[in-house]
Amino acid sequence: MAEKSGNNGLAFILGAVVVVLAGVIWYVSSGGEIPGADEPEIQVDLPDGG
Repeated sequence: MAEKSGNNGLAFILGAVVVVLAGVIWYVSSGGEIPGADEPEIQVDLPDGG
């Protein structure tokens, strides 16, 4: 039983490494910018005070 739990732990760690590596490859290939929602453009028009 100890061998199976050891293999499961190793498989879990290896899977985590694969996921992290895939994330790093995606980040580098996308130009280093994480795509997100467009920032809203806010414009404030004040009346002339003069």
